[in-house]
Amino acid sequence: MAHKKIYTWIVFCLIMITSIIFVYHNAFLYDRPIAKITNTTLVKTEKVVDSYGHKDTLYTQKIDAIIQNGLHKKQSIQLTNEYSDSGAYDEPYHIGANVFVSFDKKQHLKNELTGVITGVKRDIYIVIIACLFILVLFFIGRKQGIYTSISLAFNIILLSYALDFYIQHGLNLIWISIILTVLFTVSSLLLVNGWNEKTFTAIIATLLGTLLSVSITILAMWLTSERGLYYEEMQFLTRPYKLVFLAGLFIGSLGAVMDVAISISTSMFELYETNKHISIKQLKQSGFNIGKDIMGTMTNILLFAYVSGSIPILIIYLMNHSPLGFALSINLSLEMVRALSGGIGIVITIPIGLYVAIFYIKKKEAKK
Repeated sequence: MAHKKIYTWIVFCLIMITSIIFVYHNAFLYDRPIAKITNTTLVKTEKVVDSYGHKDTLYTQKIDAIIQNGLHKKQSIQLTNEYSDSGAYDEPYHIGANVFVSFDKKQHLKNELTGVITGVKRDIYIVIIACLFILVLFFIGRKQGIYTSISLAFNIILLSYALDFYIQHGLNLIWISIILTVLFTVSSLLLVNGWNEKTFTAIIATLLGTLLSVSITILAMWLTSERGLYYEEMQFLTRPYKLVFLAGLFIGSLGAVMDVAISISTSMFELYETNKHISIKQLKQSGFNIGKDIMGTMTNILLFAYVSGSIPILIIYLMNHSPLGFALSINLSLEMVRALSGGIGIVITIPIGLYVAIFYIKKKEAKK
């Protein structure tokens, strides 16, 4: 048995190492030109001050690189990069980095390849982080960790295909989100927990909790005529921003609700399996006590998760002397609605999960 585990770990590590090596050399899979930086030279430094007295320093790099794919593979290219100390929309590049480039057409005609950097090839870092994440899941969760990884990969693929389908065919995004919510819930819980009453309880509680939380949020928005909501952060969308926001509520609420649902379900069935003589009254009391503890931490986690994403843009507003109230209302109104919607879902899911679990436990008792 020990040898089997060692072999499993060896195979797993080899797969991860092979994946990293492959991604590092996968430039041939890209249509966009990719260049590997071989040399950088700082040619200009300039100190600037804006109208508010903020100081910054601008730099200009001359970069030599080698094309990694396409018609000009293995040819040299000269690139120019401008960046600043603030680094809001730019960054310095270093030797060994792989970057996406755009050719200068005028110089291209003279067979002197020059151009600009349009982005950084970061897939290698994503793969490394993903491998470490899967490694931790496998080390701690063993078999369930592998199923969790499969579930996560399936959900990512499903989401990407659903969004692509929406963009291509323009179907109602709300209905797509509802279908995705059902598929995410069923696939995730079945893969991780198997086909049993605990899973059925979590699925029912998750779907009902998510549906009710979003419905209450939509009702509140309708009753208040959406006063206090600012959609400026979605101004670049070419799609109906309100539908996109509402669709996001389903996916956003689902994560927190699913976590609470499986926690309540697992706790109830664990209590019952540990002591089959426990009364329904004791189960309810224990379930509500567990739910209260979960409710306090999960609502705070939701608030921190949503608000933290707005900190950079808040700093930009405040540095440009925008009033604090204006900056908060413009940037946090939608985040607060998302957090509140998820919080409602958490609170509602606790009694739903509790009573559904008790229903299945009573069925078990009746079969004895």
